[in-house]
Amino acid sequence: MKEIKNVIICGLGAIGSVYAAAVFQNKNINLKILLDKTRAEKYKKEPTVFNGEVHLFDFISPEETSFSADLILIATKNNGLDDAIKNIGNFVKKDTVILSLLNGIESEDKIVEVYGKDKVLYSYYIGHTSTRNGRNIVHDGVYKTVFGNKDNTAPDDNVLRVKSFFEKTGIKYEIPIDMDYSRWWKFLVNVGYNQASAVLRASYGDFQNSEKANDIAIKLMQEAADIAKAEGVKNTEKMVPEVLDTIKRMLPDTKTSMLQDVEAKRQTEVDIFAGYVKKLGKKHNIATPYNSIFFELIKAIDEKIVSV
Repeated sequence: MKEIKNVIICGLGAIGSVYAAAVFQNKNINLKILLDKTRAEKYKKEPTVFNGEVHLFDFISPEETSFSADLILIATKNNGLDDAIKNIGNFVKKDTVILSLLNGIESEDKIVEVYGKDKVLYSYYIGHTSTRNGRNIVHDGVYKTVFGNKDNTAPDDNVLRVKSFFEKTGIKYEIPIDMDYSRWWKFLVNVGYNQASAVLRASYGDFQNSEKANDIAIKLMQEAADIAKAEGVKNTEKMVPEVLDTIKRMLPDTKTSMLQDVEAKRQTEVDIFAGYVKKLGKKHNIATPYNSIFFELIKAIDEKIVSV
């Protein structure tokens, strides 16, 4: 089993920085941050400050050809996925493993179309949200990386290689037996609380203290759970209650990534949340009234941001 030593991270935002900071501490890992030359120069002048510590990362541009990656972590926003898939091309070799930490359900399938199923594991980030102010990022360390194949009853070499790497770098992880259930469960979190928070401007504490706000998130999630069941996911009746238990433990003052995007006047990821629920609702003839309304509301917010 080949050890993971050469690592590329695509995306140095709120989530990518969590992983970059963890890997950066292990001097036995050769870490590269993939950026175009213009952005790399900007980041050199304005380096990432993670939890008060300046991190002088080593950058690599998509044009370089001398680096072979054992592991590639994609942590861009979804609107950067297509570029990321293209930009990693020179670094994907026979034994490369690719993990996508993007929100939504579809990113792994898009990567598989280009690089093959043997190189891609399903994965997602779950935990407390980072707070980002320019290049200053603060995170309390409460998170984990959930990853693996759809069925992890007998983990394969790629899963075991990544597991070993995470243990060496101190990155917290979980390998669920049923990854399909697990990733749809995370999707429900995004569909319910990210979208409701963006419209209501609500923190996790607001949802913890407001029955009506929480009920809106539940209705959004239930539509997604119905679609997950139609897609063949097992035990979907457990999803909403398990999400509610998780939300109760979130720090009250923290905010979802979508609300942070709205407040920072960045475009949201509503297309991969309500947009995807709407699309699969039509496929399975399942009504999605709440996601349909929130799709229009958040699109209007996005339009307002663009016009500012």
